[in-house]
Amino acid sequence: MATRDARSLSAEALEELRRRAVAAVEAGVTRSEVARLFGVSRKTVGAWVAAYQKDGDEAFRPKRRGRRPGEQFALSPAQQANTVKTIVDGTPDQHGMPHRLWTRQAIAELVNREFGILLSPPTVSQYLIRWGLIEEPRLLEMMRGRVTSVVPRQRTPGVDDDWLADADVMWLAWTRPHRPPDSRRGPVASKQNLMTGFRDYFGDVNVMLAMSNRGMVFFQARRGPFDTGQAAEFVERLMAQLGRGLNIVVCAWPLPHYEILHTWPERYPGRIGVRFTLG
Repeated sequence: MATRDARSLSAEALEELRRRAVAAVEAGVTRSEVARLFGVSRKTVGAWVAAYQKDGDEAFRPKRRGRRPGEQFALSPAQQANTVKTIVDGTPDQHGMPHRLWTRQAIAELVNREFGILLSPPTVSQYLIRWGLIEEPRLLEMMRGRVTSVVPRQRTPGVDDDWLADADVMWLAWTRPHRPPDSRRGPVASKQNLMTGFRDYFGDVNVMLAMSNRGMVFFQARRGPFDTGQAAEFVERLMAQLGRGLNIVVCAWPLPHYEILHTWPERYPGRIGVRFTLG
């Protein structure tokens, strides 16, 4: 007879099964026979008997099980959706926070302020990847030269000569959250990734992000593409938050908006240098 997985039983059914199995052993039936009769392993019967001998009737009651799929997150689906909406609706300072761009720390502060939940930076990173707002692993691969940029390498007169000696190197990307294969399913339903139906739920979200050589990420999200002024505002916010000039390495950028990049060195002389990864 095949053994059953007792963990699939309800708490009440599992308690009753344990009581009957232990009672049978106490009445003199061998553990092997009890295991055969109740469809569990002999080892399981032995564990139930040992637990009963140690803890009495308390041993029959199943302990609280671990969280079900989708419940292992600190934030509920509704809280996650609210957080994404806040990020897309504006920059941190527009929400009364002392940050010009979103970072893992800024999001942790937002979540703590709104929900009283403390999140570590690594946990925030997991959420950002789950939501699809930023793809840190992919950007890190770009930085290490293992993935080529989607923007072909082009030289602009004077641009490469303007590489700044005392500026922070930032790896820049303009991305959009991926549309999943089935957009009919709700984005925050049980057992579903928040990205399910992302565009139908949050709109045409575009993300501009910059990552330092140390892995520090600064980003801004908005509905619709960035125009020239909005892209310039992003780098202005980045310079203000870092307090210094920037050497920007472009990793990913939509070709229809490629000319925006060429305006920055002239617009911010001595403050921004721009280069492109090999494509």
